[in-house]
Amino acid sequence: MPRLGDATRGRILFGGDYNPEQWPEETWHEDVRLMKDAAVNSVTLGVFSWAKLEPEPGAREFGWLDRLMDLMHDNGIGVVLATPTSSPPPWLGRLHPETLPRDADGRVEWWGGRQHFSHSSAVYRRHAAAITEDLAARYGSHPALTMWHINNEYCTFDYGDEAADAFRRWLRTRYGTLDALNSAWGTAFWSQGYDTWDGVLPPRHAHYLNNPTQVLDFRRFTSDMLLECYAAERDIVRRHTPHLPVTSNFMPLWVGQDAWRWSEEEDVVSVDLYPDPRDPLGAQSAALVQDLTRSQARGPWMLMEQAAGSVNWRGVNHPKPRGLNRLWSLQAVARGADAVCYFQWRQSRQGAEKFHSGMLSHAGERGRTFQEVKELGAELALVGGKVTGTHVVTSDIAILHDWHAWWAGAQDGRPSTEVDYPDVLRAWHRALWESHLTTDFAHPEHDLSAYRLVVVPQLYLLTDTAIDNLLAYVRDGGTLVCGFLTGIADEDDRVRPGGMHPRLRDLFGIRTLHEWWPLDAGETVECEGFRGTLWSEEIEPEDGSVDEVIPYKGGELDAFPAILRKGRSWYVSTLPEPQALSALLTRIAADAGARPVLDGLPGCVEAVRRGDLLFLLNHGREPVTVEVPGPYGDLLTGATVEGEITLGRYGVAVLRP
Repeated sequence: MPRLGDATRGRILFGGDYNPEQWPEETWHEDVRLMKDAAVNSVTLGVFSWAKLEPEPGAREFGWLDRLMDLMHDNGIGVVLATPTSSPPPWLGRLHPETLPRDADGRVEWWGGRQHFSHSSAVYRRHAAAITEDLAARYGSHPALTMWHINNEYCTFDYGDEAADAFRRWLRTRYGTLDALNSAWGTAFWSQGYDTWDGVLPPRHAHYLNNPTQVLDFRRFTSDMLLECYAAERDIVRRHTPHLPVTSNFMPLWVGQDAWRWSEEEDVVSVDLYPDPRDPLGAQSAALVQDLTRSQARGPWMLMEQAAGSVNWRGVNHPKPRGLNRLWSLQAVARGADAVCYFQWRQSRQGAEKFHSGMLSHAGERGRTFQEVKELGAELALVGGKVTGTHVVTSDIAILHDWHAWWAGAQDGRPSTEVDYPDVLRAWHRALWESHLTTDFAHPEHDLSAYRLVVVPQLYLLTDTAIDNLLAYVRDGGTLVCGFLTGIADEDDRVRPGGMHPRLRDLFGIRTLHEWWPLDAGETVECEGFRGTLWSEEIEPEDGSVDEVIPYKGGELDAFPAILRKGRSWYVSTLPEPQALSALLTRIAADAGARPVLDGLPGCVEAVRRGDLLFLLNHGREPVTVEVPGPYGDLLTGATVEGEITLGRYGVAVLRP
């Protein structure tokens, strides 16, 4: 099976989405000159070009793309060729309205934007396959082609009639009989029992709360239908080019795809990443996505999109300060990226994203954005041969994450809408990141034996297989720490006896979980040595079986355990404030034998080992001195480093022994 290395060929891929159909053809040669000036070696073509390639049904206009492919090859720039199926031309929706998705209220999502396709539409799939087939046949042997990019940011939900038919087929496959479906969905509640498959619908707008297991299954179905669309196009291009890798770009921690399952179907795992430049935790948010993407890829991955400056979709869209684009790009390389790419090459002058930055901004080649892109391109060329194909050195700590647990826990009618799964996940990852502990992510059913410490921020839904896996991990000598609302429900969102699976309660030394006590926004609860936020629980420990208790102090939960430990298993029934959570996890990690990359690092400095390279990244605005065990050579400056190194504002060093 081809891999990212078949496209990188010992280099870091550097470039991004190139949309030359927006510009007069004479601009293309100017683009190539500037690309070469910036050491761009890869562009993605055709992402939004379906109407250009097929201006009317059955027509094919390939001449412009022929010239572009030749132009790229003649100038040593590889092409990631996209199938244009994320944005169908207006004629498809006009002639075939059944290809348009409908929302939960039954409203049609019309053409005029993008992603306006029903994943379940046979007509859409037929037209998508036809344009994909012709692209693959025409360009499969072109020497510029290095990789295929299928669709773009799959994110379409559809509640229409054709999707309803597909949902029923999916449910028949999953459950087999209506009795099994009624049992799994708990339809005895609110008189929802189904006597015919025709009565089963997607969770459309209802007078009151939808059935939560129906909603959970609809999310599973949606992820599977989108994956079917991806796989159909992937298989077409693979037939023509079995030697070339295929990808489709994830959005960071997006709710609509089970990316663990998707990544098994991709040759290259890629992601789009747009942290807010004004967010003081932007670097940590990026690190979380990078760690998750690397773990899905089980090695090097592709940063398919980022912004060279500002985006256009926040309420206030701030540019990146000088040096931040370089810092965050090299952070991605440190955490496993072998491709650093952007949306897009040249900033658009028209359309919905004309205020979204490009590598070549409205300011042109003299602008700061392009000048910084040039500098980054030169540095990536320096380090590429030393870093591509290597792995990030982790293997000590895994954070468990599962989309199905997220989907189930996000239901309406839950104990607290203040509990947001991604925020909880970020809080626990932040605690480890700020302690300079590099982490992998894993699915709760993955082999965990390589890790000294497994961290479960929150997994509301756990299958029996996952619970078996966690118990076996601890039994074999691993250290486990779990946050609140873990192990509450089974795979059908059926609450476990006692409010938590009995085997988990035994693992943590919990005799009775009496009550969940969610906290209001901004409310805290006093604990011995720290304050908890967001959540608390009335837990009665098992007499004589618990080795350590950190209690709540005062209020209704006075003296009840906020945190308890039984052997190597920890349970945290609140969300400690950031410094307290970091201190707790640092202590647990140290006891488990997990160590930071370097001891004594300043708080603003991130250190990551990849292969035999040590990346040091200063996320602060002031210079900082870092002690290092030398000697090293800095690949970016050529300087010899021994004993210590000073990193300037947003400074980066890539050190090699």
